[in-house]
Amino acid sequence: MDNVTDWLKDPGAYIAVVIVIWAVVYFVLRRVVPPLVRRAVATQMRGQDEEEIKQRGQTISSVLIKTGMVIATVVALFTILGQVGVDIAPALLGAGVVGLAVGFGAQSLIKDLIAGLFILLENQYSVGDWVRIAGIDGLVEEINLRRTILRDLDGTVHSVPNGEITVASNYTKEWSRVNMTISVGYGEDLDHVMEVINRIGQEMANEPYWEEILLTPPQVLRVDGFGDSGIDIKILGDTKQMKQWEIMGELRRRIKRVFDEEGIEIPWPHTKVFFGEPLEYRPAGEAKKPPKREKTTAKHEGETKPTGQVRPTFPDADGS
Repeated sequence: MDNVTDWLKDPGAYIAVVIVIWAVVYFVLRRVVPPLVRRAVATQMRGQDEEEIKQRGQTISSVLIKTGMVIATVVALFTILGQVGVDIAPALLGAGVVGLAVGFGAQSLIKDLIAGLFILLENQYSVGDWVRIAGIDGLVEEINLRRTILRDLDGTVHSVPNGEITVASNYTKEWSRVNMTISVGYGEDLDHVMEVINRIGQEMANEPYWEEILLTPPQVLRVDGFGDSGIDIKILGDTKQMKQWEIMGELRRRIKRVFDEEGIEIPWPHTKVFFGEPLEYRPAGEAKKPPKREKTTAKHEGETKPTGQVRPTFPDADGS
């Protein structure tokens, strides 16, 4: 025992032990924390969608790992500095003073950290959700206590400070919804149109692939309004997370094909533009005839010469 104590008194050995402990903490955070968090989240969210549980677990694990590594690295660094002869007391005191100054001067940072903590505790959104925050729509790629990182459909990455988030709209919380409007002509039989749309949605829900991601078949909710050129019909249906856009695209494709087969009109605006006088109808290939013109002549000493002017003829005074 005395030999171990003497060995630990050696600065090099002590530093080696600190590094080993730091490595153990790193291993525990990377390998042990995620399964434990996933198990705890699964217990808390029992009965909910597996994808939602997975996303929640990844979000919390990421925050715990990064926060724990920062704390472990700072503690190990100060410990090693103390062993190599650096007086860490002034450094700690200075860090405290700097921290106090930063606390007064960087209120926005404190606001971001507090907002990030509540986002995680309240489970407002997780990694993998499609959200709208601070006026930006995108897929959540990373969350920490200070910021949320989104990637939009253009592939642009947006870093949003958590303190700037006043309203968070989550499009994929537990489940998603098909919400679309189809317009048909005023001359169509609405009962027949609704029956066709409901049939399309039910047939789609009975197919193996779509059955897995559809929670309820897309069905007509109501006549939603009278438009300028057609009648709007609202369609709703529940889906698994992030699947609503794929289902709406396929549903539009099927509705267009079946409407063409059934002779149901999908209205679209028509515009005719005329410049000048209305065009006269002519059979294809027939050229437009030029207006009739006559050449006038001028008489000089009994000779008739063309003047080169073209103008309409008028009757003489005697009517000839």
